[in-house]
Amino acid sequence: METDLFIAGKWVPASAGGRFDVLDPATGDVIASVADGGEADAIAAVEAAAAAGPGWASTPPRVRSEVLRKAFELMTDRATELAKLISLENGKALTDAKGEVTYAAEFFRWFAEEAVRAEGAIATAPSGANRILVVRQPVGVCVLVTPWNFPAAMATRKIGPALAAGCTVILKPASDTPLTALAMAAILAEAGVPEGVVNVVPSRSSGKVVSAMLRDARVRKLSFTGSTEVGRILLALAAENVVNTSMELGGNAPFVVFADADLDAAVDGAMIAKMRNGGEACTAANRFFVEEPVAAEFARRLAQRMSALVVGPGTAEGTQVGPLVNEDTVAKVDELVRGALDGGAEAVTGGRRPDGPGFYYPPTVLTGVAADAPILRQEIFGPVAPIVTFTGEAEAVRLANDTEYGLVAYVYTGDLARGMRVSEAIEAGMVGINRGLVSDPAAPFGGVKQSGIGREGGHDGLLEYLESKYIAVNW
Repeated sequence: METDLFIAGKWVPASAGGRFDVLDPATGDVIASVADGGEADAIAAVEAAAAAGPGWASTPPRVRSEVLRKAFELMTDRATELAKLISLENGKALTDAKGEVTYAAEFFRWFAEEAVRAEGAIATAPSGANRILVVRQPVGVCVLVTPWNFPAAMATRKIGPALAAGCTVILKPASDTPLTALAMAAILAEAGVPEGVVNVVPSRSSGKVVSAMLRDARVRKLSFTGSTEVGRILLALAAENVVNTSMELGGNAPFVVFADADLDAAVDGAMIAKMRNGGEACTAANRFFVEEPVAAEFARRLAQRMSALVVGPGTAEGTQVGPLVNEDTVAKVDELVRGALDGGAEAVTGGRRPDGPGFYYPPTVLTGVAADAPILRQEIFGPVAPIVTFTGEAEAVRLANDTEYGLVAYVYTGDLARGMRVSEAIEAGMVGINRGLVSDPAAPFGGVKQSGIGREGGHDGLLEYLESKYIAVNW
């Protein structure tokens, strides 16, 4: 496959000639070398996107729609090939990777349909003096910065609505997983995206490259998915040119189980919410709050399920949990777990990093975790489930909200009224009631508090790439 930069419809080497290695998380071995874009390459990509902007913005919505539909079909046709690529560079199990490809492709299909739905509005001013005409116009050149945990889905979730709205884009993928982004560029080119409309610039110098683009006055939109810490930096930088921003930042999802819940369903949901992508997801259940009468039984059942998972290379058939993405990630998970154990928690299963090559960590269930334990204060981003007990609804809500984050929450109860009441009280942008999976291309995805700004997916996702223009007119 191509491993150069993709700028103005062409595969080009980095202007400084640099390249960087992509590693297999299962072994630590090099699997590919990719062009290492610099600031000059970033500005070249902005130039290409700006030049292509007027033509793409004036392209009929139906034509833009058909291009995205073709991209969906190509992704679907090549699902197996793409899943293997994701698994190879990211480490996730093939089953997870296949699920990601299906999910990622759906963003192209959904926004192919939304491309023709950028409706405006018309009304009479209350005074009767004029008509109020509102039209939607593409925001312009967009810089899209994506993480390594869902290298296909996080790209399509941004590219899809941007192209549907008539914007042009520069994608800066995570340096751990650039191969999937480059494969997406090839698919979009084959689907008929004109030169310069989609550009991809992998780089090890992420800060310098993104900063250079945000300081270019032609860039009018930044969409970033990643840590809250980096998001704060980028928000400050975007403020210099008042760049429109969308931020999908960190999560610290509570998973609340009341005593009246169906425990079998709760454990099933916990396995999805915790173990999707091996726990390396911003939507992953991070803090398990279980009502005291059922806490021991829930922990026993969850540990039984977690301990039965097959750990191995993501590309191997039968693997259910692959390695984490890199050494820093597995070291952080190990440190958090050791801190919890030192603080009095007990590992019902797992709890210790294995010896040998690769960035592996075993599925782990911790009980006796103190409500103020450090492991509950930040994203774990690994296959670890810390369990805290509670004694009533008010305490459950208080514990769930005791975090600076507010992306998603999960609530299990047999009482629908309680489920709705608690869902309204929890500070999160999304809530799953008796469901361990909430993500859907047709739904608005995003958080509150330190978890971000704006929404991706659904009709809201399209509006993030459109500006509303008001025209006062008489007739």
